[in-house]
Amino acid sequence: MLAYILRRIALMVPTIFGIMLITFVIVQFAPGGPVERVLAQLQGQNEGSLSRVTGGAGDLGGGGRSAGGGSEASSRYRGAQGLDPAFIKKLEQQFGFDKPAPERFAKMLWDYATFDFGKSYFRDVSVLQLIRERLPVSISLGLWMTLLSYAISIPLGIRKAVKDGSRFDLWTSSIVIVGYAIPSFLFGIALIILFAGGSFLQVFPIRGLTSEGWESFTLWGKIVDYAWHMTLPLTALVLGAFATSTLLTKNSFLDEIRKQYVMTARMKGLTERRVLYGHVFRNAMLIVVAGFPGAFISAFFAGSLLIETIFSLDGLGLLSFTSIVGRDYPIVFATLYIFSLMGLAVNLLSDLIYTWIDPRIDFSARAT
Repeated sequence: MLAYILRRIALMVPTIFGIMLITFVIVQFAPGGPVERVLAQLQGQNEGSLSRVTGGAGDLGGGGRSAGGGSEASSRYRGAQGLDPAFIKKLEQQFGFDKPAPERFAKMLWDYATFDFGKSYFRDVSVLQLIRERLPVSISLGLWMTLLSYAISIPLGIRKAVKDGSRFDLWTSSIVIVGYAIPSFLFGIALIILFAGGSFLQVFPIRGLTSEGWESFTLWGKIVDYAWHMTLPLTALVLGAFATSTLLTKNSFLDEIRKQYVMTARMKGLTERRVLYGHVFRNAMLIVVAGFPGAFISAFFAGSLLIETIFSLDGLGLLSFTSIVGRDYPIVFATLYIFSLMGLAVNLLSDLIYTWIDPRIDFSARAT
C-alpha cells in the first residue's frame, strides 16, 4: 500500500504540470488581459479605478499620449493607439509580460512549488492572504453542506430501500426528484423571498457569516449568530445536494439486499435489523462513504459559487470567478493550483477509504 501511495503522489506532479500548462496556454490566447483592462480604463471607461489599479500614471512612467502614435508595443493591445509606447512597456513590466511566455511559465511553477503566489494585479495584497481570508466561508459551506446532506440522505436512502415500492418510497421520491431538478440557487432565491425580507418575513440575514461586533459576543452568542447566518445558504445547498446521495444509497442497499448472502443470513434466523446493519450496511456503504471526500471538494470549490453571490458570502468560489472576469491572473492560477492539488489528494483519500471500509480491495496489487 505504501508503494501505491508513493506512486500516486509521484503522478500528481505531471498531472499538476499538465493542468497548469493547458490553462497557461489558454490564457495566452484569451482575448483581453490585465494590460488591456488598464488601457481601457485609461481611455476613460473607468478612470477612477485606474488610479487605484496602477497607483497613478506617474508610477508607470508618466503615461500620456504619444505624438508619433502607434508602435509594435501599442499595436498588440486594443485601446493602445496614440498612447506612449514607453508607458505600455511599463505596464507590461509591472504585470510581468515583458518576459517570454516559457520563462514566465517556468518562474510560476518554481514559485508555486514553494507556495509563493505573489500579489494580486489589482489589489495591493498577496494572493495567499486573499485565499486565507476567504477559506473560512468556503470551508463552512462545503463541510456543513456535505455533513448535513449525508446525515439526511443516508438514513432516507436506507429507509427507501427497505420500503421499496411502498407509499413512503413514492412520496419521498417526489421530494428527491424536486430537489434534484431545481438548482440550489433557485432554492436560495426562494428562501430570501420568504424569510429574508424579500416579500414576506424578515427572519434571517442575507449578508456575511457573522454580525458586526461578533468578536465581542460570548461563546454561545457566537455559535447562535454563526448558525443564524448559515441557515439560509446551507438550506439552499442541502436541498439541492441530498437527492443524488439519497438515490445512490437506496440503489446500493437494494443491490446488496438481493444478494445470496442476505438470504442466507435471514434463513439462519437473524433479525432484519441485524441483517441490515450487521451484514448489508458495510458493503452497501462502500461507494457512499468513499465518495464523501469528493462530495466535499465539489461543494467546497464549485457548488457554492452562486450561493456565495446570492447571500453575499466572500468565499473562494466567488473570488475565483471575479478574478477570471477581471483578468487577475495570479489569483486565477493560484486558486486553480490549490484546487487541483486538493482534488488529487482527495482522489487518493477516496481510494484509501475504499480499502479501509473493505480490506479485500487492494490497489497496491494493481499493475503499474
